[in-house]
Amino acid sequence: MFGFLGKFLDSNEKELSRFRPLVERINSLEESVSKLSDEKLAEKTEAFRQRLKGGETLDDLLPEACAVIREAIKRSVGERAFDVQLMAAMALHEGKIAEQKTGEGKTLSATIAAYLNALPQKGVHIVTVNDYLARRDAGWYGVALHRLGLTVASIIHEQAFQLDPEHIDEAHKDDERLMHLRLITRQQAYLCDVLYGTNNEFGFDYLRDNMRANLSDMVQRGHFFAIVDEVDSILIDEARTPLIISAPAEEGTEKYYQFAKLIQRLHPSADYTVDEKLRTANLTETGIVKIEQWLHVDNLYEKDFDTVHHIEEALKANVLFQKDRDYVVKDGQVIIVDEFTGRLMPGRRYSEGLHQAIEAKEGAPIQRESRTLATISFQNYFRMYEKLAG
Repeated sequence: MFGFLGKFLDSNEKELSRFRPLVERINSLEESVSKLSDEKLAEKTEAFRQRLKGGETLDDLLPEACAVIREAIKRSVGERAFDVQLMAAMALHEGKIAEQKTGEGKTLSATIAAYLNALPQKGVHIVTVNDYLARRDAGWYGVALHRLGLTVASIIHEQAFQLDPEHIDEAHKDDERLMHLRLITRQQAYLCDVLYGTNNEFGFDYLRDNMRANLSDMVQRGHFFAIVDEVDSILIDEARTPLIISAPAEEGTEKYYQFAKLIQRLHPSADYTVDEKLRTANLTETGIVKIEQWLHVDNLYEKDFDTVHHIEEALKANVLFQKDRDYVVKDGQVIIVDEFTGRLMPGRRYSEGLHQAIEAKEGAPIQRESRTLATISFQNYFRMYEKLAG
């Protein structure tokens, strides 16, 4: 065990030792950069972009760009990035995961990496934990990015904002970090150099774009570089969580109650098997024969597909989904419980007839079935980015 741990620590130290000469180079530039006027400092951004067009790479620009954004943050926020925060920014730039505890400057490190990767003007997405942070961070460290000539925006549920120091939002005039955010369109937000938002907002915008009839109505312009806060939660714990856009289909009918009653007559093990780890349930040969007898059919799987599908959903609802764990019944409605937070999610429904099957199981009124129009998992969405860090 200690041998393995030693190899891991050696590997980590090897990475850090590779960053240290770059940190020293950035520190050596600090004095000369600090003497630049605000105008000269802002001109560095365009100079960097011209050098990229001339054939240089982001790695070539890294020491100077980091020195410039550090100075901009110092002038805007009054904070000077420490060496470890610079190292974290370098790790993010390389598409790696940087571990920083709360209070160790995650937002600052992300801003440094965002500035460097925004130079090609392909758009940098910073994925925050909630809507408040998406707005706060855009209005906080975004000021330093704006000082250097970058456009900064934020998206939250049904709204988008751009950082504009000239704008005053009367509703937030007591909070310097929120008062300069001006309402814009979703399309304008995605055209900005750096965009803050939650994983849900980015994911659902992608799904909606894939449902649009005209290319001119699409809001996203590509997936170049994303920095994900709490990356372990989003890309491990919630990696397979699907984002789903659905629409009402046919009205609920008595078939759900019928299948719920049939499934409740089956015996565990003998008539069906359950795999809790994979969250699957399947009828055994004995179970299939019983269902065929009760439905008066010779071959269940030769009957219409809907019948087989609804029986499978009824089985899943009865043996995999538990009341007061996966859902609660409140005022005659089945409400999903978030498996990660334990919070109720009113208004959200399982798709493909599963929610109706649970309603039938609990004897609740069956609401209209939903039809999935577009879906993608977090894992597959973030896989589209050319470079991903967190």
